[in-house]
Amino acid sequence: MKKIIAILLAGAMALSFIGCNKASGADSTKVGVSMPTKDLQRWNQDGSNMKAQLEKAGYTVDLQYAANDIPTQVSQLENMITGGCKVLVVASIDGTALSGVLESARKKKIQVIAYDRLIMNSSAVSYYATFDNYKVGTLQGDYLVDKLGLKTRSADDPVYMEFFTGDPGDNNINFFFGGAMDVLTPYLEKGVIVCPSGQTAKAQAATLNWSTEEAQKRMENLITSNGYSPKGAKLDAVYCSNDSTANGVTNALLSAGYTADNFPIITGQDCDIVAVKNMLQGTQAMSIFKDTRTLASKVVEMVDAIMKGSTPSINDTKTYDNGTGIIPSYLCDPVFGDINNYKTLLIDSGYYTEAQLK
Repeated sequence: MKKIIAILLAGAMALSFIGCNKASGADSTKVGVSMPTKDLQRWNQDGSNMKAQLEKAGYTVDLQYAANDIPTQVSQLENMITGGCKVLVVASIDGTALSGVLESARKKKIQVIAYDRLIMNSSAVSYYATFDNYKVGTLQGDYLVDKLGLKTRSADDPVYMEFFTGDPGDNNINFFFGGAMDVLTPYLEKGVIVCPSGQTAKAQAATLNWSTEEAQKRMENLITSNGYSPKGAKLDAVYCSNDSTANGVTNALLSAGYTADNFPIITGQDCDIVAVKNMLQGTQAMSIFKDTRTLASKVVEMVDAIMKGSTPSINDTKTYDNGTGIIPSYLCDPVFGDINNYKTLLIDSGYYTEAQLK
């Protein structure tokens, strides 16, 4: 009898242990989130928003930042794969550098959601979640058309403009820069826009790692070589694809003697705190607002659908080909912010507090 009781107790304990493991979700609810860097404000917000929402939905989250170092991101993803993550959400440093490590994920049937930056040449990518990046560019271009009065100007009264975009390894610049140039190229061809440096090609306007420092160096060189200054050669605007490049351009122009009273129109993207402060000070005209809370919510829905064995909702099946075919995508809608609407857009919505912008 004692032997039978001991066997029964052992069985009950084993079942209890299995039940506890199942309740903890350790075997089925782990999600890996790979962000490129903590150096840019937006990635900190993206990562923290996603982690919070995934945990609220009941998932265990392995969130890692790769310090803009590709081998580090590869290593972190390897650890996520071997660590039992069932879904990977990846904002790549270089969209062409992850096909090897993600092949390991594919073989283990781990689904991959490319986050904001499309991962190229990898059949492991199941879905893509981002904003409408072509629209980001067209919004920036349209803003310049409106504020510079390009529709009513002629080549006899041109505007003078330079161009900055982001990292050449980021597929998004094809959409940001492409959208903006689709709007602005007709004015360049008519001579209504003049680029004194002649650097209007994507490769010429690219900025490694979206670096503020690199953008500042290039703008300083353009200032020197073209004689830009408030009392020298005229500069009406600088197209910048995002806020980190815009900040570098702004720093260079401030050093060259420009003030809020004569500052060229500078575009941007992300509504980073520094950029919004610059808008309030009159040294950046606008920035595209991409509410990362919205994107994080959509990614949580996608993860949830994958975990439950269903198909995530998507709204684009034509635009994003990563070299292995069209990646089913969900595109959130961007809007522009400037001095006229930033309070409603950023403060009233709870994205920032007024104190953060002082």
